[in-house]
Amino acid sequence: MTAVPSAATRSGTPSRLLSGWRAKFVLLALIWGMSFLFIKVGAGALSPMQLALGRMAAGALPLLAVVLLRGGRLPTSPRLVGHMFVAALLLNTVPFTLFGYAAQLIPSALMGIVNASTPLFGVVFSMVLLSDERPDRERVLGLGVGFLGVLTVFGVWNSLGEVTVSDRDSAVGMLFVVGATACYGIGTPYLRRFVAGSSHGALELSSLQLLLGSLPLVLLVPVFTEAPTGLTWQVVASVVVLGVLGTGVAYVLQYAVVREAGATVATTVTYVAPVVAIVAGIVLMGETLTWNQPLGAVVVVLGAALCQGVLRTRHVAPPRRRA
Repeated sequence: MTAVPSAATRSGTPSRLLSGWRAKFVLLALIWGMSFLFIKVGAGALSPMQLALGRMAAGALPLLAVVLLRGGRLPTSPRLVGHMFVAALLLNTVPFTLFGYAAQLIPSALMGIVNASTPLFGVVFSMVLLSDERPDRERVLGLGVGFLGVLTVFGVWNSLGEVTVSDRDSAVGMLFVVGATACYGIGTPYLRRFVAGSSHGALELSSLQLLLGSLPLVLLVPVFTEAPTGLTWQVVASVVVLGVLGTGVAYVLQYAVVREAGATVATTVTYVAPVVAIVAGIVLMGETLTWNQPLGAVVVVLGAALCQGVLRTRHVAPPRRRA
């Protein structure tokens, strides 16, 4: 069995930002940040459950093909498969579907703001599930700074003014997003405690996770949804790209980051991904850049650097008393 580091290396320097697990972290943030574009296109013709099933199937099939071509095998241990099924529900089936329903009720900016709370849920549940991931001062400070950065990026003072919280649909939509982020916050430390320490590689584990996560939707979609109409090649291509990159490749990267850096650090990708989404919207969709977005992006990167140990605060020793 390959030895698995128990937590993130805390002695990083800026020159190591793109080395080791940090390169995977940056790539994961880029992929998930770009995924918002493909979700927007796919949601125009598919129901939330259909979109969730489509992205998981499109992600699972290529990974499974690679596993078989390499002569690998999916895990068969009943205990591990059971833990994988729970992880799939928490990290795929439930949150993917909840975000789809939330998008029908509240603005996407508000969804992004609430989704940025994932690392905070991650810290809480990591303290419960992982004895070796007690947050130190840098991580707590980094989480707080990163969350402030995300609020700045989205201009929370403007976004919240557009939503009537007392409206029943808005309240339900926000509860959907809170439920999805709570699933991510629980699922990531659960993954590290019960799955990431196994002898199986990230490719095999990711393939099995997506297959198991698809099973409930395979049963539910024919019963609760109607056949989609108005499918275009753009919709199909978006779901395929969303599945292969945003779900398949992304979960291989996530397993690697969780194993090498820990669950708390892995959840901070949700701080960086919204910044990528905003930049992609400006470059690819012609959206307007406001002053708060680049400022918030800088704060987000600072928070992530603190949480990951790239930057450290100085510990000032108390003055000695004279005899």
